[in-house]
Amino acid sequence: MSSKSKNDIAWEKIFEKYKITNRVLEDGHAIISSTHINEFREARLMTKFDHKSQLPRLFADNNLSILPTSRGGYIIGSFETFCDFNTDDIEVTPIEFPTFLESLDYRDITSEATAINCAFVSKILHDFTEEGNLLPTVSGRMSSSSFGFDINSSKGLFKVNVGNSQVEIDGGYEGDSSLSLIEAKNYISDDFLVRQLYYPYKLWSGKIQKQVRPIFLTYTNGIFHLREYAFGNVNHYNSLVLVKHKKYAVQDGAFNIETIQEVLDKTKTVKEPEIPFPQADNFERVINLCELLKQKEFITKEEITQNYDFDARQTDYYSNAGKYLGLLETGRDPLSGQIGCFLTNKGRQVFNTNLIDRQKEFAKVIISHSAFKQTLKLYLENGEMPSKNEIVEVMKHSKLHKVGSDTTYFRRASTISGWINWIMNQIEE
Repeated sequence: MSSKSKNDIAWEKIFEKYKITNRVLEDGHAIISSTHINEFREARLMTKFDHKSQLPRLFADNNLSILPTSRGGYIIGSFETFCDFNTDDIEVTPIEFPTFLESLDYRDITSEATAINCAFVSKILHDFTEEGNLLPTVSGRMSSSSFGFDINSSKGLFKVNVGNSQVEIDGGYEGDSSLSLIEAKNYISDDFLVRQLYYPYKLWSGKIQKQVRPIFLTYTNGIFHLREYAFGNVNHYNSLVLVKHKKYAVQDGAFNIETIQEVLDKTKTVKEPEIPFPQADNFERVINLCELLKQKEFITKEEITQNYDFDARQTDYYSNAGKYLGLLETGRDPLSGQIGCFLTNKGRQVFNTNLIDRQKEFAKVIISHSAFKQTLKLYLENGEMPSKNEIVEVMKHSKLHKVGSDTTYFRRASTISGWINWIMNQIEE
């Protein structure tokens, strides 16, 4: 079991002092103020859970969630506050970026605000919303005004009343027939907090006549992924459905089967590092972690777990995968003395290229390891991913560090197939 976070420890004290569990059992909910939370730790840090994985242990173990109901008030109950992202695979739509712009670089997107600006100037938002005449109108923090809504809970529908809670909108764009409210993230996640779409939607659908369209924008590794949701019932928090989703990328070169063959032929095989073979199936997440380190330069493992959709175990798995590839290192920050992750010179160099060359560089660092190179060769020869048994045979001939039992080989084989699939998915149709 991983060690307890500062949030875990503080919430345990709050639950004990204010008898939260008993109150939820008796009344179906518990109200708590930021003043009471601040007695133990800053409420801002204690109540920001954008993903299920970030919930403190007491919340996760007791199937509890927390929602803001006013500027300094929160309600705790067994509410369904999160929604899983769909995982359908969709084609990427190529787009062109305005070449005359000097102050905005789509190759170096370091914040959610920059991602939204790039999506606007490249007409991604116009294409997605089918609004030719689109203008930025509302963004930033604002008051929710007062409203009530129903939310699914373990005991059926529960009525929540909100009075002037704080609402934050990353970007609001109005066209001839609709207002699109955008929530943006520059990292990959499995789920999201519905409140981030619902509170702004509830606020603005009560203020204007036009249709209000909640849109979730995820930007990572050159891909803008937009999902539009609709609430079937304006008064029901859980009534959201996905109505549209598309992926976009700026076209700046070609990545085809010849590219992969060239990388395969020219990449020298390195000696296996004396660190555990990676257990991190999703290579997009390895890249995403490197992107976050490029932006922040140094992040402690606890900050990765708290701020992004990684649990403590995944933080270890993905940081170890980055170390295995020579892209990141763990060590002590000279300023704070804390232990965390930072990019190596090789990791920084990968990002000093255009997007197509960056993908080639990532492919090279993967293929420089024998087990991955041999698996990719088999894939290209046979036209399909080798079986788990075939991959395990390749691994057993690759002098891997401390992979002992057959079960470990089979578990790690899914990392190889996951990363090779990532390389093959870079090919443009």
